[in-house]
Amino acid sequence: MIAIVLFGKPGAGKGTQAEFLKEKYNLTHISTGDVFRFNIKNETELGKKAQEFINKGELVPDSITIDMLKNEVEKNMDKAGFLFDGFPRTIAQAEALDTFLTSINLQVTATVALEADDDVLVARILERGKTSGRPDDQDETKIRTRYDEYNEKTAPLIEYYKGQNKYHAVNGIGSIEEITNRLSEVINRL
Repeated sequence: MIAIVLFGKPGAGKGTQAEFLKEKYNLTHISTGDVFRFNIKNETELGKKAQEFINKGELVPDSITIDMLKNEVEKNMDKAGFLFDGFPRTIAQAEALDTFLTSINLQVTATVALEADDDVLVARILERGKTSGRPDDQDETKIRTRYDEYNEKTAPLIEYYKGQNKYHAVNGIGSIEEITNRLSEVINRL
């Protein structure tokens, strides 16, 4: 069983690529955003707790996020592995994920980062914003603020996973098929 962390800046194509990879490799795609929305919409115990923090304008604590991810993993142990999208975002979250996976005799197999120039990604998001209906996809200042947050909080994960020899950078520019092929080359070597 494999566990892959897929990351990259907003607009890098994580969601698009995750759809292809989950089918190709029989992986359970665990998108933190999707997991949050499911738990909140269905008013699960964890969803209610998360909503309390969101209502106060606060970040949901890592412990609640990890518990939501645990539930998703435990429900899908029949697959060939997991593709984590949007998690971890910080070193503390990576350490919590490692601890959880170790408790079920798994470990992060690899992290694969879709890399692309900020200006290219901003253009992608602004284009997506024309149809997504998301206000944060329509404002270049907000997009660049998200990149600043990524650089501050998530980019340190590169060194964390390089230290474990689990980091793989993939060029995120090109056609969807070209990028999928690049990702597949990495996964096939695992």
